[in-house]
Amino acid sequence: MPEGFPRVMYGTVRQKTIKQAIPCRGIGLHSGRQISMTLRPAPADTGIVFHRVDIAAAGREDPRIPALWDRVVDTRLCTVIANGDGVQVGTIEHLMAALAGCEIDNIVVDIDGPELPVMDGSSDPFILLIESAGVIEQDAARRAIEIRSTVQSGDEVRGVTFDRGPICSIDFEIDFDSAVIGRQRRRFDLVGDAFKQELSKARTFGFLSDTEKLRSMGLALGGSLENAVVIDEDRVLNEGGLRFKDEFVRHKILDCVGDLYLAGAPIIGDITALRSGHMANNRALHILFADPSAYRMVEMTSDMISYPTEMRVSA
Repeated sequence: MPEGFPRVMYGTVRQKTIKQAIPCRGIGLHSGRQISMTLRPAPADTGIVFHRVDIAAAGREDPRIPALWDRVVDTRLCTVIANGDGVQVGTIEHLMAALAGCEIDNIVVDIDGPELPVMDGSSDPFILLIESAGVIEQDAARRAIEIRSTVQSGDEVRGVTFDRGPICSIDFEIDFDSAVIGRQRRRFDLVGDAFKQELSKARTFGFLSDTEKLRSMGLALGGSLENAVVIDEDRVLNEGGLRFKDEFVRHKILDCVGDLYLAGAPIIGDITALRSGHMANNRALHILFADPSAYRMVEMTSDMISYPTEMRVSA
């Protein structure tokens, strides 16, 4: 634990997986195709692994893709990872965020295409899947990445900064040239059920004016009002409007949680993000891991995921 932070020591936190396999099916946000996915339990120290069952059936390339920061190959509008054979899977950030929020360390994700189903554009359906499958502790200590010194990525316009802190906390600011969004800033301490209650339901969003351009690039082919917040000039087109008045910054934090879980373990420290997206989030991990003195691997204790009320910082 970095010096200067009061802490009451608690018991060691154990790794977790799900109790049983659970399937789902939905449309890919960018591909527009129907995708089947199954979450499966995995042994301790497996990590999060995507398994392209369509590739496995062909038998030519390695179908397994570890969900790690150095496997990211594309960050246009979503996060895409690939293995050494070039086998890819994309739009993983919403599931990754749900796994982080549910503290799932080990899982195999069977998928029959190059992209995860977008569901409703948030992490909430994945949270429901995980809870329906059930969560179990495993006979291995959970490890975390503890930030030991300040690491800055980007500049005063866009970037991510890691700093020392007793828990995982994210302070995020966005600024869009849109009357609907504008400038929004929130801070969340990712302890207890904060992710589920405050972030998981926030949906991805986009502008109606960008639709034609994106589709000409082969992107957003499955996008609709059923799986994204769509903005047309000064109004939200979705029936019922927004789920939160600041749903946009909440979703950006959700994306950041998912992208940073590609570190391979939870990050313990203060994270400050300014106008960050998938590219900046991944670049921040590259810069962090390039400096071994800036972090250390530690066994997690329960005070890293919950702490006394008097230590809390308001959102």
